[in-house]
Amino acid sequence: MTIRVLMVDDEPDAQELFRQNFRREIRKGLYSFDFAESGEQALEILKHGTPPEVLLVLSDINMPGMSGMELLEEVRRAWPDVGVFMITAYGDAVTENRARTLGASSFFSKPVDFARLKDDLARAVGMNA
Repeated sequence: MTIRVLMVDDEPDAQELFRQNFRREIRKGLYSFDFAESGEQALEILKHGTPPEVLLVLSDINMPGMSGMELLEEVRRAWPDVGVFMITAYGDAVTENRARTLGASSFFSKPVDFARLKDDLARAVGMNA
């Protein structure tokens, strides 16, 4: 089964960074990635996306327009079974606590530890890490 991940980040370089770090898993068909550059675009993908449904959202916190925290609240309310991992360049305890209180499954500071991210993704979707 391919796990569909929606990556939300307003930085265009993030897409290539994630494609490079997950290239083996993508080639093996373990993951497929969709990319959104805003919280609003992410909600449109979640509402109108084609199967398979998104099983996990990876979102930056600081974005213009809808913040990652606002996106997290929307996803939790409308799609409670979709896991949400938050990523930020400003990883302080208060921000992490707020994200977890709002329902984030996991929290990462930039630069992202991709080994830990892969382990957390595997755990979140029930794969053997």
